[in-house]
Amino acid sequence: MKMCAFILAAAMVMPAAITVQAASLRTDHPFIGTWRIAVPDTGCSETYRVRADGTTLVFSNEEVAESTFTVSDKPDKKGFYKQTDTIAKDNGKPDCSGAITKPGRSVTSYLQFHPSGDLFVMCVEPNLERCIGPFIRVRGRPI
Repeated sequence: MKMCAFILAAAMVMPAAITVQAASLRTDHPFIGTWRIAVPDTGCSETYRVRADGTTLVFSNEEVAESTFTVSDKPDKKGFYKQTDTIAKDNGKPDCSGAITKPGRSVTSYLQFHPSGDLFVMCVEPNLERCIGPFIRVRGRPI
């Protein structure tokens, strides 16, 4: 009986520790929110729900994926935020490009936001030579 109480107590403490650790992302960070991008030449769009707890939920064609991410708190001198995203879960269905994403895959990119805060581009390096976007902020209440 003591072992069951210990396991229950540990399970109750663990989510709080995760929440405290993830709360390091400030709630007014420009990346937090819901974003949509039209994928060129596909007639398809992707929607990203970026949460303050360091997780995302992505809808792309038939794919539904969840990931964790880190992002710099402030932009660098050129205005880029370094972001690393790691796929945690995927439903195994094709995304807008027809690909199936495998969990565990990590990608680092560089985000640059428009001064309005309603658009950003995602780049391979911290320059505007190889980028996708714009990602457009979707206003309304998050689900």
